[in-house]
Amino acid sequence: MLEHVERNNKKIGQCGNQIGCRFWDLALREHAAVNKSGNYDESLSSFFRNVDSRYDDPANIPMGSGKGKIKALKARAVLVDMEEGVVSEMMKGPLREVFDFQQLITDVSGCGNNWAVGHKMYGTQYREQLSDVIRRAAEFCDCLQCFFILHSMGGGTGSGVGTFILNLLEEDYPDVYRFVTAVYPSAEDDVVTSPYNSVLAMHQLTEKADCVLPVENQALMDIVNKIGQAIPSARTGKKTFFPTDVKAGSAIHTGDGGLTKTSEEKPFDSMNNIVANLLLNMTSSARFEGSLNVDLNEITMNLVPFPKLHYLVASQSPLYTSADVHLPPRKLDQMFSDAFSRDHQLLRADPKHSLYLACALMVRGNVEISDVRRNIERLKPNLKFIHWNQEGWKTGLCAVPPVGQSYSLLTLANNTCIQHSFTDLRDRFVKLYKRKVSMLLINELCGS
Repeated sequence: MLEHVERNNKKIGQCGNQIGCRFWDLALREHAAVNKSGNYDESLSSFFRNVDSRYDDPANIPMGSGKGKIKALKARAVLVDMEEGVVSEMMKGPLREVFDFQQLITDVSGCGNNWAVGHKMYGTQYREQLSDVIRRAAEFCDCLQCFFILHSMGGGTGSGVGTFILNLLEEDYPDVYRFVTAVYPSAEDDVVTSPYNSVLAMHQLTEKADCVLPVENQALMDIVNKIGQAIPSARTGKKTFFPTDVKAGSAIHTGDGGLTKTSEEKPFDSMNNIVANLLLNMTSSARFEGSLNVDLNEITMNLVPFPKLHYLVASQSPLYTSADVHLPPRKLDQMFSDAFSRDHQLLRADPKHSLYLACALMVRGNVEISDVRRNIERLKPNLKFIHWNQEGWKTGLCAVPPVGQSYSLLTLANNTCIQHSFTDLRDRFVKLYKRKVSMLLINELCGS
């Protein structure tokens, strides 16, 4: 009989690995706040292995050896990057003991910000090694439920190798769900070829993924900017763009209980933490107890009415704790209102003026189902649902709130507002395509 369910995480490229690093740091902090006994339980087993150094091969590990006291936690993760800098830095940092050195695949030269180099050249070159590493990670699972893939769309490794791995997973594990968190470049991206890479990668995501959570760089920058304006610096009393002195419990804080201290944070950590919190909130029901837990595969079953219409708009509330800005505690009803506003979305679009196909509410903390239903009835008149799915709500209640917060809300909406983001990307692609200089650059990169 299967004892528990595990998820495997794939981080591809610089962006994917940096977000993954923030995710594992925050996940450790979250589990440390709940697991006071120091025992390896089902909650931990979802994303971590309990490693006994005496056994390296999963075939030689005795039955039940993963139970009992925590020995050494290893993340159920595969790290891939064709430029070894970020992964090497992670393996020298405070999280180095969390990652398995046998689950890393790196190169030196990189993909030159070119989708074709990553997908066709490096993907083919590393195909067998990727299959072996993924198979090894899967063999450590008692019950493999799904894969999470984190990557960017603008770079060569994230878009090219990332989508190659997606194809590989479909071939080798056709019955296992594939969740993708893809970071889309902003209009002012410094990578000239990012529109090409993004459009080519999107075709693969549409065909091969089961569920895609698009995240826009510009939306993350806007959120961090708002947080920076709301939180005064402890030293100067002035508002800052990237908060440097944030109290414990903030959505962008990783000190006190985490492995990474505030002084060690990098410029993009604030943005990456927002995406990491998205993944933590989405998987909370699968990791902790609750009165209405949601299996991750239920997200796809309830929010994707037709194949390929699997791009979901995510929003979160709160984005920071009320203690940070010295305001009265956030009311529960206000939290629901915030989650349906464009300011809390990880995509720059307005869902209220578009059509909802379905919506999921992932609530954490001491919240009753009656509170959720009351807020749904309050918000429904302002939300336009498609006629054949007027009651298209999926609700999840997890009893364990995020660290330092009373409760939180993650909404995942299948909403037509996402077409505006894709249209903007297409327009940037067409504009670049018309410039022959940019095409010469692509040919140069392909030939190098």
